[in-house]
Amino acid sequence: MKVAVTSKGKDLGSPVDPRFGRCPYFVVVDTETMTTEGIENPGALAGAGAGVAAAQLIADAGADAVISNLVGPHAFAALKQGGIAIYAGAAGNVKSVVEMLKKDELGRLEEPNAELDAGAKRRG
Repeated sequence: MKVAVTSKGKDLGSPVDPRFGRCPYFVVVDTETMTTEGIENPGALAGAGAGVAAAQLIADAGADAVISNLVGPHAFAALKQGGIAIYAGAAGNVKSVVEMLKKDELGRLEEPNAELDAGAKRRG
């Protein structure tokens, strides 16, 4: 499985960023091999539509799932439409949350858990 983790950096040791659309990076991890690809998120500083643009970025990277603690309604709908599973409840670094996912220790989101523009309000 390929999972995209919202992150403050580009590698397994990077801290998880709680925001989806406004995180600085996504680290896409192959859970079988633990190989990674760090992707800069151009929506981190963008205006409206950051979550939907981030969902498209994740889909283009071939991710099957995403780990993020705050996912708004538009991003949630775009991810679900793309068949991408959404997991929350993670803290620590990218490697630790991927290990949590592999052990089935993360909760799967079934509905959005952030309001519109929540990430924009939490910048900084």
